[in-house]
Amino acid sequence: MGIALSKPASFPVGKVDFLEIMPMTFSEFLMANGDGNLANYMKSIDRIEPIPNAFFNPLYEKLKMYFVTGGMPESVRSWTQDRNIELMQQVLSNILGAYERDFARHPDLRDFPKISLVWKSIPSQLSRENKKFIYKVVKEGARAREYEDALQWLCDASLTYKIYRSSAPGLPFSAYDDLSAFKLYMADVGLLRRLALLAPSAFGEGNRLFVEFKGALSENYILQALQNQFEAMPRYWAIDNPRYEVDFLIQRENDIFPVEVKSEDNVESRSLKRYKEKYADKTKLRIRFSLNNLRLDDDLLNIPLFMADYADKLIGMALGQLEL
Repeated sequence: MGIALSKPASFPVGKVDFLEIMPMTFSEFLMANGDGNLANYMKSIDRIEPIPNAFFNPLYEKLKMYFVTGGMPESVRSWTQDRNIELMQQVLSNILGAYERDFARHPDLRDFPKISLVWKSIPSQLSRENKKFIYKVVKEGARAREYEDALQWLCDASLTYKIYRSSAPGLPFSAYDDLSAFKLYMADVGLLRRLALLAPSAFGEGNRLFVEFKGALSENYILQALQNQFEAMPRYWAIDNPRYEVDFLIQRENDIFPVEVKSEDNVESRSLKRYKEKYADKTKLRIRFSLNNLRLDDDLLNIPLFMADYADKLIGMALGQLEL
């Protein structure tokens, strides 16, 4: 089937020796970038309380760089060893090109253009206010039955993540999946940025990397972090008329927690509030990732975006504090 992703694989990509499949986490990026002190500080946090500016501000800036490079090891190496933005851009382009060439090695050549079209549509899919995957964005007149095999191939190859809409926070997760409604994210935030042709110069433009195309980079980054920590793939929740949407639902042990990602200054969580009203007896804790500091307000846990790798640990600490 081309890329076999049951374990990391390597492919030649021009001037880069090998392309390793599994992206680094933000914490691993910090270690590779010589910022072990920042990574170790996050690891040492043992209580929900604001992070001092001496750590908060540099972590915020390093996260912007991670959005630029992504976590693909060759991209990270090109930045951490050479500090060369142009080389890093070329590495990401080479990786995307290697994927495209692998699409062409699909056993059924008729599927190659379909896989490529689905892949290239992802930035457009995520730039919509409602990020639900729409087949007509892939190609005018496209139908699910024509492209679902191509989409599944990308998911099986671990190049994309399919996040189903959940009708309710129940277990098992899969019993409440709406199979007709899902979002499609990429396995690496840097590859998404490069495929979307968002220039690295956005790094110096305030919060632009976090808010660009409806906050899709931030959501993609958070999903990467969450799927590394929890056994079940996250879902999302939405209702219409009026519309409310919670970006992710995560299962931690036998509890389900709603998660919103806020990348702008306005962090009002209307959807989290509506979710709690609807499922009060099932909502022990609500979680918001944002650019604000670490804090617990009643049952609302705000986690800085840069601490997404520690979501599981922070949720556990917050639950413990709520029980006191």
